Amino acid sequence: MTRICVAGGTGEAGREVVRQALGLGHAVAVLTRNAPRPGARAYYDGAAYFRADVTTGEGVPEALAGADVVIDCLEARTGKALRHYAAGGALLLGEAAAAGAARAVQLSIVNCDQSALTYYRSKADKERVYARSPLETRTVRATQFHSLVAGIFGAGSRVGLVPVIKGARFQPIAPADVASALLEAALEPPSGDSHALQTVGGPEVLSMGSLAVAWKQITRARGLVTEVPLPGQMGRFLRDGTNLAPEHRYGHTTFEAWLANRQENL
Repeated sequence: MTRICVAGGTGEAGREVVRQALGLGHAVAVLTRNAPRPGARAYYDGAAYFRADVTTGEGVPEALAGADVVIDCLEARTGKALRHYAAGGALLLGEAAAAGAARAVQLSIVNCDQSALTYYRSKADKERVYARSPLETRTVRATQFHSLVAGIFGAGSRVGLVPVIKGARFQPIAPADVASALLEAALEPPSGDSHALQTVGGPEVLSMGSLAVAWKQITRARGLVTEVPLPGQMGRFLRDGTNLAPEHRYGHTTFEAWLANRQENL
């Protein structure tokens, strides 16, 4: 049995890591800014939840005590958390080393170092922090989650439109598949590599238009599928297929299967 500390274990990917790790019989500690109550969606019996903040260090040593490996699924999209995202990673790695952890694995985004978007830049900055760490580290880059695409469609449908970015294709992946990759990276035998980078993608590369049609059919949502331009660097990122990793297909759950089996995301 391995003791795994899951940082960000109440988020979309982190919850799946916790669920799968418990199912494999591992001891799981969850580092989170807001510990869920028993019965909440993000709560799993058997996991130990620690309220902690990597931007200040509060509660981090307690969460990491006795951890063999750390899986970092922390997210930061705005404000202080985004500004201190890379520094928070450095603090987490330092405390993990002090706690005696053998390895740290982080979740990142495919080709994040090729985007000027602030959120992507923060991911690339944190990747560099992991690559410099004296601790053995692994970075798992994933393509976009199914929920990102579904969320765009859902937001647009509320005003009668299902937006499709002109020229965009996606290779969405299920959080459960990403969690499996993170656990494999965390639990693999020592390879001799101090730092390693792995990319995982969804099972299909599809146009955003075909994803929109499937989303409408399964959700029965209303709204006119409408092609819209996306100017700027992010538009080029998508049109050029930089968000894709067709040579690294890993996930097994298609977009349609994910929609059909996850009613709460419809």
